[in-house]
Amino acid sequence: MVILGIDPGYATIGFGVVVSDRSNYALRQYGVITTPPELAFPQRLQVIYEDMVQLMEQVTPDAMAIEELFWGHNVTTGIGVSHARGVILLAAAQKGLPIHEYTPMQIKQSVVGYGNATKHQVMDMTRRLLHMKAVARPDDAADAIAVALCHARSSTSLLRCIP
Repeated sequence: MVILGIDPGYATIGFGVVVSDRSNYALRQYGVITTPPELAFPQRLQVIYEDMVQLMEQVTPDAMAIEELFWGHNVTTGIGVSHARGVILLAAAQKGLPIHEYTPMQIKQSVVGYGNATKHQVMDMTRRLLHMKAVARPDDAADAIAVALCHARSSTSLLRCIP
């Protein structure tokens, strides 16, 4: 199974592609989609949509896993990320991809085994499980890889990520 993991945003969208064969995982590729800050917000959403469609055509995933939003203190940023996340979900739905959504706590639980793990612990365990020489950079890409790995681990387990 080829899983496209997404860490949503509107300035930087992380992606990671993990191939899963039961309990064997391999990282195929990762990176980020960025939008120019000088563009008006609707045009940034258009860039995200077009780049996501192109990425899905190149990667041909079997499923997409995306992080659910965590509403922190900055609601304005959260609203923008929500719009971008909607565009990403639309692109996947139009491609007919099964979409799986995970909370930050579910991702931490699945990857590290502890729902309150630190970002560093998640990145290090992701590196170990995928036999990477170093943690992926930038952080958005590393987060997206962890989302894909969460789905890979939970979709092959009798114990799925529990909300």
